[in-house]
Amino acid sequence: MKPFLAIVFAALFPVLATAQQAVEIPTPMPEEAAVLAAKGLDLNDFLWLSRPLIIFADSPNDPRFKKQIELIEADLQPFLDRDVVIITDTDPKNPSALRTRLRPRGFMLVLLTKDGSILWRKPAPWTEREISRSIDKLPARQQEVRDRRAAAQ
Repeated sequence: MKPFLAIVFAALFPVLATAQQAVEIPTPMPEEAAVLAAKGLDLNDFLWLSRPLIIFADSPNDPRFKKQIELIEADLQPFLDRDVVIITDTDPKNPSALRTRLRPRGFMLVLLTKDGSILWRKPAPWTEREISRSIDKLPARQQEVRDRRAAAQ
């Protein structure tokens, strides 16, 4: 399974360079993670399946955007474990539905819960550890952990 995920990520990370290139993939399953461009996405496709982590910037060259992508690429496994789908939007001149709904100003990091509500918005990059800890505090995540432990026994 791990080699398959490595291939999937290797195929999806070039999307980060262009950030708005259309990528057509099936709806993410809980055990998968993906990096997607925001253009043409509907958040309803992720309801109860994934936690969207949306990274907004005015340009793919924004230093904060680059830093956030580096922080995410450094360790992907915690995002996979927490059913996180990473969505990027770096084109304010052609606003996506996500940009219109969330109205970022410059760089913004937004984490949505599986029910579609906004957990937090941050104006600066966060490490994987900070993101993971905020997700792990959610009652839904704690229940997921309990359910996985019970299934493993």
